[in-house]
Amino acid sequence: MAVDIAREIEILVRAKYPILYLVSWEERRVEQAIQTVAKSLNRTLHTWTITQGAKPPISRAGIAKPTTLSPELEILAQIYDAPEGTIFLLRDFHPYMKDFRVIRLLRDLAIRIRSKTQTLILTGPVLTLPSDLEKDICVLDFPLPDAEDIGEFVDSVIASVKSDPKVDVQMTPLEREKLVKAAQGLTLDEIESTFARSLVEFRTLKPDAVVREKRQIIRKSGLLEYYEPDAELRDVGGMELLKEWLEKRTESFTDRAKEFGIPSPKGILLLGVQGCGKSLTAKAVAAQWNLPLLRLDVGRIFDGSLVGLTEKNMRSAIATAESIAPCILWMDELEKGFGGLKGSGDSGTTSRTFATFLTWMSEKTAPVFLVATANDVSQLPPEMLRKGRFDEIFFVDLPGLAEREEIFRIHLTKRKRDTKKFKLKALAEATDGFSGAEIEQVVVGGLYLAFAESRELAQKDLIAEAKNVVPLSVMMSEDIAELREWASLRTRPASKNND
Repeated sequence: MAVDIAREIEILVRAKYPILYLVSWEERRVEQAIQTVAKSLNRTLHTWTITQGAKPPISRAGIAKPTTLSPELEILAQIYDAPEGTIFLLRDFHPYMKDFRVIRLLRDLAIRIRSKTQTLILTGPVLTLPSDLEKDICVLDFPLPDAEDIGEFVDSVIASVKSDPKVDVQMTPLEREKLVKAAQGLTLDEIESTFARSLVEFRTLKPDAVVREKRQIIRKSGLLEYYEPDAELRDVGGMELLKEWLEKRTESFTDRAKEFGIPSPKGILLLGVQGCGKSLTAKAVAAQWNLPLLRLDVGRIFDGSLVGLTEKNMRSAIATAESIAPCILWMDELEKGFGGLKGSGDSGTTSRTFATFLTWMSEKTAPVFLVATANDVSQLPPEMLRKGRFDEIFFVDLPGLAEREEIFRIHLTKRKRDTKKFKLKALAEATDGFSGAEIEQVVVGGLYLAFAESRELAQKDLIAEAKNVVPLSVMMSEDIAELREWASLRTRPASKNND
């Protein structure tokens, strides 16, 4: 990738594009690429920062000493009078591009440089481009290190420490691949720091240390939340068909799958009754596939304080997720974020944000697997359910008899109870129509009852607690029946019919 971007810069320089703007956090890699171009074209490279000035100094024909101009204006004046065969790299120049004098000088330079063997390159972490300069400046996004770049860096790190008996950097090809994939989305400086920490802390290179660095990126974005996958597929009761679908795709983000011709899966929509394990499944997918889990709260995206900020937030959240891909992006209760678009009186902000998200869902190439959940399909826009947005839409119904028995086993085991002491089938029969969350509360309620009487949990406590619960399936029977009817012809069942 570094070779590709250097090649692109060289083409633009040879084509006499006067001013380039490279958007990147990585000043070191940017300068290395431009040095490669300057050497290839036999040009002199001058770099500039507000703190250190120009290095090496720029000679100005006919001018004996520096002027009294401010530093940003002075460097542009020096470039204006500089000799042929030069490339100028100005770092963090974007804060000064609000000054009308700077804008005018840049426009003058664009005209002058076109007829000379000179190129002005601006670089900074953000793009700040006044409309006056849009036609004079060519913008390039300098890419983060790709798998090949990271692989070369991994090899260089291994070579530098392999003689140290205190560290173990031996790894299989699959372990190396996992390390490289974990590091994708980080700058080279971040990768270097993370690897150094891993060697100091663990005496080896661990993908877990890289994931920890990605957690910092998520925290700083403010739009996404990083979740520790605290559940596995075996912690989800029932849903055999959904589990089977997910298990078949466990290795779908590997190079072996790519070479086999398998595209990265897009995502799934889990539609169904509240409390039946949809959110738990999202966490379990991340654990099963050993990928970072990010939660996108649509409420954080919407901000009415500034025009256009909501759309920018959505693009920023998507970019952050893609920057640490492969990962799982979890959107809980999707209908609350994008429901009721027709009635939203927000001057089209919701519609535009939704359109941005839909376009990304259809066209994304980064390995970001979307797990969305929804309880009320009537609130979802039809465009969201169109074929191609998700790989599959699964309907998560109330657990059947065998599933309820399994859910009791899971929650009793989690609370360190011997399930052999309980009649699980009788408990499952006593909780007909209960969701997984309601069954968990039966177990919790039984524990409270037994604890209050200073004795061990018994079958009678669970039966008594179950009798006190009015399940959601009774309170919302009409809504659930309507949801089942809708899902019968439009979705795949997550579970086998076991009642």
